[in-house]
Amino acid sequence: MIYLQLFFSFIQVGMFSIGGGYAAMPLIQNQVVELHPWITMAEFTDLVTIAEMTPGPIAINAATFVGIRIAGLPGAVAATMGCILPSCIIVSLLAWVYYKYQGGKALQSVLASLRPAVVALIAGAGLSILAVVLFQGQAMAIKNVDWVGAGLFAAAFFALRRLKWNPILVMSLCGGAGALVNLFIVSQ
Repeated sequence: MIYLQLFFSFIQVGMFSIGGGYAAMPLIQNQVVELHPWITMAEFTDLVTIAEMTPGPIAINAATFVGIRIAGLPGAVAATMGCILPSCIIVSLLAWVYYKYQGGKALQSVLASLRPAVVALIAGAGLSILAVVLFQGQAMAIKNVDWVGAGLFAAAFFALRRLKWNPILVMSLCGGAGALVNLFIVSQ
């Protein structure tokens, strides 16, 4: 019985947590703290911390944690399967529709109209991160520019676009250069 409760609780989380892992947290809290008092609010805060620290999607990590806490390994499997089942079904249906109608003009029109929106979302996120790096959370003014961050950004952009360096190498070099600059130049 507990396995079915875990499964159905987390199938609701998987089905209605549109927007990613952080959007799922209130749903998980509602299911595991309020509806089914499986864990306390203090344990829920620990759950959030553990789910964020471990690799993988937050909602799935939380489902696995709650499942193990409540019913051991079978509970973890039931909760995790409940959390991922809606996504698997929806993606499978979308893949079926895509493969069936991939040559159709209507589907191509929909996909063509989604491309600019996706590019805009990625660009918006990138610009937000760039603003945080360059201005360090302060007002956007020339006096607040972090020139080390700006220089590292320009060097990384050049290395990635012109020199076609490996992104992991570029990130490692920027991290090392930023650490050295902040350690030896800025701190003095």
